[in-house]
Amino acid sequence: MATPEFILALRERIGTAPLWLPGVTGVVLHDDGRILLGRRVDTGGWALVSGILEPGEDPAVGLAREVLEETGVEVTVDQLASVTVTDEVVYPNGDRTRFLDLTFVCRPVSVESAAGARVADDESLEVAWFELDALPGDLTPENLDRLHHAIRAVTEPERGPYFVR
Repeated sequence: MATPEFILALRERIGTAPLWLPGVTGVVLHDDGRILLGRRVDTGGWALVSGILEPGEDPAVGLAREVLEETGVEVTVDQLASVTVTDEVVYPNGDRTRFLDLTFVCRPVSVESAAGARVADDESLEVAWFELDALPGDLTPENLDRLHHAIRAVTEPERGPYFVR
């Protein structure tokens, strides 16, 4: 899993000091109700598809790029489900980061695209579709919250996206 060049350049200047980064997460919903998850290389656990935006990148464009890069599935980004801030993440090398996460509801552009779900880069060990009532037991509370916000955004659109206050 390669660290983006712009982060490496920043780290040369700031060392391990806290870094605030924009992140995106996709809750990719299949027409049959299943969701797309990837089993991460870094933790070994299942997770929603997520990534870091490049400088100046539109969040929806960046998320569609991340989903395609990680899973081989081309998606449309339908709606914003939540805006949240993560706890500080401390990496094994001492780097500290906190993410402003934008979680979006996405859908595959076609049945063929959905059927092509696969490990498409070095960030995932597996990629699979899961029924909502048969999710892997190792989804983090953060991933479960994002999933909940996305399901609520789809089923109760009048409430709008979730923002931490």
